[in-house]
Parts: sequence; C-alpha cells; structure tokens
Amino acid sequence: MAAQQKIAILGAGESGVGAAILAQKKGFDVWVSDKGKIKEKYLTMLQNAKIPFEQGLHTEEKILDADEIIKSPGIPEEAPMIVKIRGKKIPIVSEIEFAGRYTNAKMICITGSNGKTTTTMLTYHIFKKAGLNVGLAGNVGKSFALQVATENFDYYVIELSSFQLDDMYKFKADIAVLLNITPDHMDRYDHEMENYINSKFKVIQNQTGVDAFIYCLDDEVTKTEVGKRNIPAKKYPFSVKEVVEEGAYKAGDEIIININQKPLSMAVQRLSLFGTHNVYNSMAAAIAARVVDIHKETIRESLADFQNIEHRLEHVATIHGVEFINDSKATNINSTWYALESVNTEIVWIVGGIDKGNDYTILNDMVKQKVRAIVCLGKDNRKILSAFSVLVPTIVEASSAAEAVSKAAKLSKVGDTVLLSPACASFDLFQNYEDRGNQFKDAVRAL
Repeated sequence: MAAQQKIAILGAGESGVGAAILAQKKGFDVWVSDKGKIKEKYLTMLQNAKIPFEQGLHTEEKILDADEIIKSPGIPEEAPMIVKIRGKKIPIVSEIEFAGRYTNAKMICITGSNGKTTTTMLTYHIFKKAGLNVGLAGNVGKSFALQVATENFDYYVIELSSFQLDDMYKFKADIAVLLNITPDHMDRYDHEMENYINSKFKVIQNQTGVDAFIYCLDDEVTKTEVGKRNIPAKKYPFSVKEVVEEGAYKAGDEIIININQKPLSMAVQRLSLFGTHNVYNSMAAAIAARVVDIHKETIRESLADFQNIEHRLEHVATIHGVEFINDSKATNINSTWYALESVNTEIVWIVGGIDKGNDYTILNDMVKQKVRAIVCLGKDNRKILSAFSVLVPTIVEASSAAEAVSKAAKLSKVGDTVLLSPACASFDLFQNYEDRGNQFKDAVRAL
C-alpha cells in the first residue's frame, strides 16, 4: 500500500485553513504551520476538523518532510523557510492551484493592478441574478478550497492577485479577465516590471481555443503584451477610446457589449458605479456574462443595481455640506488616480502609509486640478510632502484616523469632498486597509 502523501500548509488564514480541510478530505496527511498567531475563527475550524497545526513558529523538519507545500500568497519568496523549501525542490503551489484539481466547475478568473475586486463582485452579482449556481472566491468571498470541499458550484468567479498567480501551474481559467497592468508590488518582483507583467499574464496560461480572454485595449502595457504573445483563447477587448468588433466599447453616452453579433447597449448614466475606471469594470463583467449567454436584460439590471464593496469609493456621510468618501482599499497610485478622477468637486485628500515605491508624479495633473488640501496619514510622510508641497499650498500631518478626519473637516468648505485614498499600504498605523477604512468611518460619524 502506497504511503499517505504529506502536505504542509504555510499560513493558517482563510486560504490555508480552506486548503487544509480540502486536503484532509482528499486523504492527505496534513500539517498546518503559521509563524504568527492564528485567529480564533481559524483555530476553531482546525480543531473541529482535528487537523494538526502549530502557531508562532515553523518546525523545519516537519515542513521539509512534506511532498508538497501550499503557501499563503502573503509569504514572500525570500522568506527563509521558502528558500529552504526551494533548495530541497519540494513543489510549492497556491490554494487556488490545489483546489482547482478537484472541481470541474467553470472558472471566471479576474486580475489586474486595479479594479479586480469591484469587477469580481460585479461579475458574481450578475451570475447570481441570472440564477446560476456560482461561488465567489480568491481574494474575496470564502476560501476557494473550502468551497470545493463543502459545496458543489457550477461556476466560480475568482479574484486573483499576482501573488496567487505566481504559484499556479496547471490551473486553467475558462474566462480570463485582465483589467490593467500598472506598477505595483515592485518589491516582490525585483523591481522588474517584466516580472510583474509575466505574473499577471499567468491568468491565461493553459487556455485553449474554446476559452475566452477579456482585456482592456486602452491599457498600453496590456495591448503591447497581447500583440507579442501567442494567445489561443478567443479575445474580447474593451475600450472607451475605439470601436471594437467583438467585445465592448463606449459610443457617446452608451456602452455597447457586442458578443456573437448580438449587441447590448446601456446608458453610462444608468451604471451604478461612477468614474471612467468603473465603465471599464462594468464592460469587463458584462462581456464575461455574455460569453456564458446571460440574458441582456439581466445584465442591464445588474449593472444598474450593483452596490460597490466596502472601502472602495464608499460614501460614508455628508456633514455640513461636505461629502466623506472611504477609499481605503486604494493602496497604490493608480487606484488613487481613479478615485481622484471620479470626484467632481474640490477635494481634501487624506493620503499616506507605507510607500510601495510610488511615483507620485503620475498624480500631478489630477492633484493640480482638484485637490484643495492634503492630510498626510502615516508615520513617514517625507515623500508625499516632497512630491506635493509645490502643488498644494496646504499640507498637514496626522498620526491617527480621528486626527486626519478632524483636520480634513476643518480644511474643507461646503461642496467639497474629503477623500481617504491613501495610495499606500496601511501597516504603519493600522492592521490592514479594512481597519484603516473602519477607523476613518468611525471618525467621520463622530464629527
């Protein structure tokens, strides 16, 4: 009798615990190791499933004894444990790669530097409204592996970060969506843009002629790469600048989604999401829906009644004629550019946190046009102060969400918008972007 295959799982968060439960169900000898403290929710899940685990350390000999490793996407390649695993040539895969082996569901996989969560949620909303048996996974929703272990969906809409794509090899998207590629997480890619581009394009690996690839024709990096690569999947571009034969485009005040010579049109003003970037997101989701033949009217209704995710251009309150918007999920320059672009009033902008190698000059024109004052929310604001002190006469600093909101409220006038769109990671002052957004909302409501 063959020995039971051993799987070690690094990281006991949503993806790791889901992978552990699926691996156990499939008959593997499972061991979970988290160098940090495991959250109560996941501890309970592991204990209930009687899966062995450790927290606060990595027991090297147990991990290196595994036949395969499933690692959390947040663990970088240079982590000592990963270096040792690579040295021993033990295969490392992502939770998505592992779970994909055990389902025949259709995969709609969405990536991009910006807009992927909104587009994933919107696509899922359309599929649900159409009555399809669909799961939501990846960076949003429940663990993909846990759903494969406990549910039986016909479709999955999956948000994929570059970190997840890096450890995916045989997995195939039936419908792949690439929204855009702008510099992000350069520290994880040796500050080489080509490495990051290659990571994003892994969303189309293993696709064949029966699959679909949906991409933005207006994104120069994507357009150039599509021209250079041999892509067997059927291509569906979308654009607000030019007419496309099959895909989606903007014509006047309407978007046209044309798949199989059956065009669907909808007025831009009917879209529930505002801003040019959300026209792109809506087009991408609508193409995915038409590829699986969802009715046009269902798509129109879904695009009109979708509620955006928390912490993404989220209206918090209007106080004394000033609107407060929480865009804490904007952790890079391009997300913040889109946020500034979508606001049509003067802005008091709350920005800052842990800089990820940001080039702030990309924001210069938008800041000149729209920003009245800046509140820096971070421990080290030197780069922001240096970038914008010439463009914006009023820049102040704050070391908490409450202080930032108080200062922003004082600097604003009736008709202004106070916009939290940090362009940076949150870990200097907050647990994560959700914590930052929640503290901002609490502070606004306390005004």
